[in-house]
Amino acid sequence: MKSEKLMPRQRFRKNLRLARFIWPGQIDSAKANGLRTLSENYKLSISAGDLHLLEGKWYVTHSGLLRLSARSGCSGIEVQPLTKFCDPASQRWVFKATVYTTPRSRGFVGYGDAEPGNVSPLVRGAEMRVAETRAVNRALRKAYGIGLCSVEELGSLSGPPTPSVGSAQPYRFHATGPSTNGHHPRLRDQLCLLIREHNLDSTLVKAYAADFCGTQTLKDAGRDLVESFISHLAKAAKEDRDALVCKLNSYARPVEANP
Repeated sequence: MKSEKLMPRQRFRKNLRLARFIWPGQIDSAKANGLRTLSENYKLSISAGDLHLLEGKWYVTHSGLLRLSARSGCSGIEVQPLTKFCDPASQRWVFKATVYTTPRSRGFVGYGDAEPGNVSPLVRGAEMRVAETRAVNRALRKAYGIGLCSVEELGSLSGPPTPSVGSAQPYRFHATGPSTNGHHPRLRDQLCLLIREHNLDSTLVKAYAADFCGTQTLKDAGRDLVESFISHLAKAAKEDRDALVCKLNSYARPVEANP
C-alpha cells in the first residue's frame, strides 16, 4: 500500500529528471510545479510522449489524451464532419467530437477546424485529419479537465526551421525503412544510425515513433514531430537503454500460441 501511495511522486520525479535532461536549463520552479500536477493528477508521462515543452509552455499530445481517456474508462468518442462549414475544394474542414466518459454521460463536445492557413506547411494536404484530431483533443480536454492546449491544435510547432527544411510535405516512412522520397535524407540517416548504434528493433522504433507523434503511422507525422522523436530517442538510449528497450517491447505484437 505504501508503494502505491508513492507512485504519483515517483512518476513526477521520473518526469522531472527526463524534462531536465531533454530541456536543460528550461525547467524552473513554475514549470516543475506544473509538471507535478500533470504527473500526479493525470499520470501523464514525458517518456511516453504525453507532454512537450514548447517555448516555455507545457503542451499535451493526442496520444497522451487518448491514454488518459483509456485509463479513465472512457465509454466512447463520436466524431462527425460539419458539412455546412466544410469546403473540400479549399481544404477547409470542421469536425465535431463528443466524448462519453461513461455509458450514461451526456457527452463533452469539442470542435476542430483546419485549413491551409492555420496548419503547418508540413501537413498541408492533411487538413481533414488535422481538423478531426483537433476536435477530439478539445473534447477530451473538456472531459478530463486538461487546461493545457494540445500540440496538434497549434498552427505549427514552435521553433525556428532548420536549414534543411525545403518541402511542404509530411515526412514519409515506408515498411522497408525510413525514406524521405528524395527530401531531408538527414533525418532518415539520423534515425538509421541511432537504430544501428544502440542495436534497436527498427519495427518497434517505428511503432513507438507513431505513438509518440500521435499519428496512426509514422508516415503521417510532420517533420517537426519526427525531429522531436529522434531527439527523444537519442536521449532515452543514452540515459537508460534498458528502459528504452522495455518501452519498445511494449509495442511488440503478441504471438498466438499454437493449440
